[in-house]
Formats: sequence, C-alpha cells, structure tokens
Amino acid sequence: MVDMIEPPSLEYLRLLPLLLVFGGACLGVLVEAVLPRRSRWGAQVGLTFLTLVVTAVVTVLGWRAGDVGVSALGSVTVDHPAYFSWTALVVLAALSLLLFTERRLNGGVSAFAPQAAAVPGSVDEELAIRARTEHSEVYPLALFSLFGMMLFVASNDLLILFVALEILSLPLYLMCALARRRRLLSQEAGLKYFLLGALASAFFLYGVAMLFGYAGTFTLAGIDQAVAAGAGSEWLLLAGMAGISVGLLFKVGAVPFHSWTPDVYTGAPTAVTALMAACTKVAAVVALLRVLYVGLGGLRWDWQPLMAAVAVVTMAVGSLLAITQDDVKRMLAYSSVTHAGFMLTAVAGASTGEGARQLSSVGSTLFYLVAYGVASVGAFAVVTLVRDRNGEASRLQDWAGLGRRHPWLAAAFSVFMLSFAGIPLTSGFIAKLGVFESAWSGGYPWVVVVGVVLSLVAAYFYLRVVVTLYFADPQPRSGQGGQAAQAPAGAADATPATGPAADGDGARGGALATEVRTAGAPAAVSSAGEVGVGRASVATYGAVVAAVVVTVVFGLLPGPLLDLALQAGVFLR
Repeated sequence: MVDMIEPPSLEYLRLLPLLLVFGGACLGVLVEAVLPRRSRWGAQVGLTFLTLVVTAVVTVLGWRAGDVGVSALGSVTVDHPAYFSWTALVVLAALSLLLFTERRLNGGVSAFAPQAAAVPGSVDEELAIRARTEHSEVYPLALFSLFGMMLFVASNDLLILFVALEILSLPLYLMCALARRRRLLSQEAGLKYFLLGALASAFFLYGVAMLFGYAGTFTLAGIDQAVAAGAGSEWLLLAGMAGISVGLLFKVGAVPFHSWTPDVYTGAPTAVTALMAACTKVAAVVALLRVLYVGLGGLRWDWQPLMAAVAVVTMAVGSLLAITQDDVKRMLAYSSVTHAGFMLTAVAGASTGEGARQLSSVGSTLFYLVAYGVASVGAFAVVTLVRDRNGEASRLQDWAGLGRRHPWLAAAFSVFMLSFAGIPLTSGFIAKLGVFESAWSGGYPWVVVVGVVLSLVAAYFYLRVVVTLYFADPQPRSGQGGQAAQAPAGAADATPATGPAADGDGARGGALATEVRTAGAPAAVSSAGEVGVGRASVATYGAVVAAVVVTVVFGLLPGPLLDLALQAGVFLR
C-alpha cells in the first residue's frame, strides 16, 4: 500500500493580509500589460487603495479574533506584534500613496519621470510627455515593497527574512530613481541605495550562514534553543549576530550605516521618501526586535551593550549633523537618523522575558514607530506643497516668512516639528517618554541621560525651522530663482524636470516639452518668483490633515493607542 503524501498546512486564512497585498501587486502588473496607456493611472490608483482597505479590514478582524500562531511550515509567525505592525504599515503606506497620486502640482502629470531617460529633454521624452506617458507601475512596485515589509516583520526563518528584505528593497531602489525633476540626483540616489543596500544584504546573508553553521537551523526558535544549549562554536554565533545586525541596522538607518539616508531622501521623489521614512523604519525596527528577542535572547548580555552604544552614537551624529543642514529634506533625513537612535534606546533596555519590562520596551517602540511615521508622512507632504517656479523649494531660506503668507500649512508643519522634538501635547512627546522609560527600567540610565541631552540639541534644529517660518524675512532669490521669476505665469509649476533650471544637469528641453510645460499649469507662486504653496489635490491636503489630527490626538489622548501597543508587546516563540 502506497502511503499518501499529506499536503503542507499553510494556514491561508491567517496569512490572508500578506496574500491580499501580494495579489494586488500582481494584478497591478497585469493592468500595465492589458489596459491602454491612458487608462492605467486611474485603474492603478483604484486597485491600490482597494487592496489597502481590504487588507486593513482583514488584518483588524484577524487580530480581534486572536488568530495567532506559527504558519507556513514554521517560516512565518503571525502574532500580536505582527498584527500591530501590519496595521501600521498599511495605514502609513496609504497615507504615503496619497502623495503618489498628486498631479495638480505638476501641471496634470505625476512627480515621476515619463521615461527612464538619464537627461531630461530628449526627443523621445518630449514625445512621451506629450502623450501623457507616466510610470503608473509605481503602484504595484509600492505594493510589492509593502508585501516585503509585512513579510519582514513576521518572518520566523532567516532565509524568509532575507527574501523579504530583498522584496521590500528592490522596488524602492527603482522608485528612488524615477523623479521627474532633478533627474540625475534621483538616479544617483537610486544607484547609491542599491549599491549600499546590496553590501548590507551581503553582510546579512553572511550572518545567516554563520548562524546556520552554529545552530543547524534557520528558524529563530531553533537558534534560541541552540544558544541556550551552547551547542556550537561561540565565534560562529557572534559572527552571525554581527552580520545580521549590520543588515538590519542599515535598514533602520543607524550609525555607522546611515550614509545612504541623506542622499537618498534628498534625491528620491518626495512621495517615495515619505514611504521609506515611515514604512521602512517600521519594518526594520520590528524585524530587529524579533531577531534579537526571539532568536538571540540568550545573547542579550552581548547585544544590549552593543545596541546601547549604537543608539548613543546614532542620536549624537544625527542631531549634530542635522544642525548644519540648510535643505529641509536633508534635515529630515538626519532627523530620521536621530529618531533611529531614540528607538534603539528602548531596544537596548529590553528584556527577553514576558514580564512588564518587555511589554514596556516593545510596546513603547511600537508606539514610537507609529508616532514618528505619521509625522514623517505629514512633513514630507508639506515639502511637496512648498514650491517655486522650478518645482519643490526645499532650501530652508526659501521657507522664510511662509507662516505669514500661508499660516495653516506652516502651522501643520510646525506641529510635525514639535512632535519630532518631543514637545508635550504631541504624540512625539509620549513616544519619547516611553522609550526613555524602557531604557531606564532596563538598566541603562546613562543612555537616557545622553538621550535627553541630545533631545535638547535636536529640538534646536526643529525649532529653527519654526522660527524661520514665522519670524524670518524672505530673502531675495538669485540664480535659478531669478530666472524663474522672468518665466511666464503659465509655466509656474508644470513639468519642471524638462528644463535646465529645474534639473541642474544642463539638459535643454525642446519645443514639445515647452508646449507641455506651459499647458494648464497651476500658478504656485507670484509673478515676482516668490516661494509659495502650490494648488494641490485633495489627496495631498488630506494626508497633511490626517497626519496633524493623529499627531495631536495621540499627544492629548495617547491611552488607546499606547494600550494597544503595550498589549502587542509579546512575541510568539
């Protein structure tokens, strides 16, 4: 009698949020292949947000039902931290993708390049602009990246963790290089992110090999058992921990693996920067927590001092370098580095037991990720709105006096800056208080003291932006700004990447590009070339308003979200 082969049990219902996002991304690829060019953009937007809404509903229902467990042959763990992270990722991705849909600011076209050309203004690109060709495939790319992030935070197997790392990273490498304006800067950002990301992935894979050599298994629970039994060579174990830490800390943006952050954040399309700043941070930090707590909990006396040192150095470098920046996007990039250090303070103070300290550490970190992510999306949404005749005006001196001309938008940006600084009545204050309490109770009061001092340093450059908005006088603009002031009113804010002043790479646009640039573009600034606020779509303003509301509400009433984060603070082993 032939024995029957039993099929593997994959728990499809439990994995449904992952499958929905992956399915939506695959359908998006089919849309690119099937629908005519002019119909793709609307179809992709509708499909993407439908996927996100359904995924959010299914995730919340599964979380409320308590459907937790190790799934997919032990490679994926669906537990409360995974559900919390999935919900946060979907919500933050939805806010970020609202910025992807913005077309009014660019004269009826998106912020993404119409063609993969190195130099704007070529004949082929001019024809593509006139035909309204757009990179609508950015939506399935974003969904693929989101799928990788969701798999990343729930991976219980080191090989699956590596695959998830690549799935979340590769679409981001592509999207970073697709900016319509500042084309060469954008492509440089994509290339730099790819090369440094590949190097970090190599370290990560090396660490995976070392840990497999030590434990004989890729599962985190199996590695934890091997560590407890002291089964292998300690050098293999330490080398594996170091390699994996490099890969994960690179994604977190911690020092000394942060060098990609300012260049990539500055060069990438601002909508993509918002997606990276919010969602990638959530995925990387939660994956780091899972690996350290579940797989390497027995080595906590080795990795806790390491995380404490990295946290201090990251806070110091990010804060000090942010002070010197005169570009808002670059300042926000170093702000991201600084906040990575604040998050790592809670990681350093964590306990691997299921007591109150672990609940405090993991829960406060999860709350911090949400507070920071929402404020980041809102801040970058405001950056997309502040414009001159060449497009986004990200120089800080160009924002002088903006609070007097556009008080509501300046007030929104000020809320985000105050939240980043950890000022009371914002969610950032509660988040920072939580991670400091975790580090203090975890036995690292010196990290808290350093963190408080560096918080004061960080508050300086955040408040400097607020002072510039309300109290500084606008400075006369020269160079490109002066040339832009002579441009006709119709060319105020259309397709800026097709002209030499907008891109800065010496490209010369032709007649076709000029025709498209001047057709129906909304005037964003005055005839004097003054920096102002572009006429954006409801989606972009909606992202700003939603971010402000969440930041203020969870600063005044943090209880519901904080309780939810604390309840989600125990990893399933």
